[in-house]
Amino acid sequence: MKGRPGFASLLTVALTCAIAFLTLPVLAIFLDAGPGAILSSLGEESAREALWLSLETTSIALAIILLVGTPAAYLLATRSFPGRAVVITLVELPLVLPPAVAGIALLAAVGPSGILGGTLEGLGVRLSLETAGVVVALTFVASPFYLRQAQAAFASVDRTLLDASRTLGASEARSFARVMVPSAMPGLVAGTALALGRSLGEFGATLMFAGSFQGITQTAPLAIYDRFATDFDAALALSAVLVAVSAGILLSVKLVQGSEPLGDAAR
Repeated sequence: MKGRPGFASLLTVALTCAIAFLTLPVLAIFLDAGPGAILSSLGEESAREALWLSLETTSIALAIILLVGTPAAYLLATRSFPGRAVVITLVELPLVLPPAVAGIALLAAVGPSGILGGTLEGLGVRLSLETAGVVVALTFVASPFYLRQAQAAFASVDRTLLDASRTLGASEARSFARVMVPSAMPGLVAGTALALGRSLGEFGATLMFAGSFQGITQTAPLAIYDRFATDFDAALALSAVLVAVSAGILLSVKLVQGSEPLGDAAR
């Protein structure tokens, strides 16, 4: 039974408005910047340093998130224990924290005067206003995106596959590596993409906790903010680069998952 033409038209108008509102600002970046301005901006040493620092710190943060987050998400998805709901809430809490609050939280925890600040100083570890602090900030704000998606991906895997593997004599660790991870791979890739995109775009927590020092803690988003008031064309050019990278991430996920939306990996 076909829907009424009036309602179908309403749906079309709603989708058109959504697409126009969400894509026009992004397209405007490229229309205002232009290829020449983008190439010129990338020729600046400070811009290259900011982009390289973003890629470097994001890669390190993502490696930490994958190494720690994958088994942690598997445990949350396959175990029932007292306080599990509280643990999941705590893990997901950074998702809803304002960026400035996330930065203050990091300062209160591992900053020079924070709860663990003295201990870290005694070990010769400095995080605040250092490149390592950027990695900590990126990991803090991006890891919940991966953990949430990975947990849903593991929970959606048919448990009979794991049971069959254990019946055949494989240990749980081997079954995790050979059965669960490959079966949940589309969801894990989606979570990785979400964490990667969040890391590349992180601004507030990094600024509050690590500062914005060229070549040390100034990532691409911070460099865009730094140029906003003095060189808007350069800010546009750097923004265009980040948009292109983000689009590439989304496209890669689509290619891996076929036509499956990101959210479907969680079901």
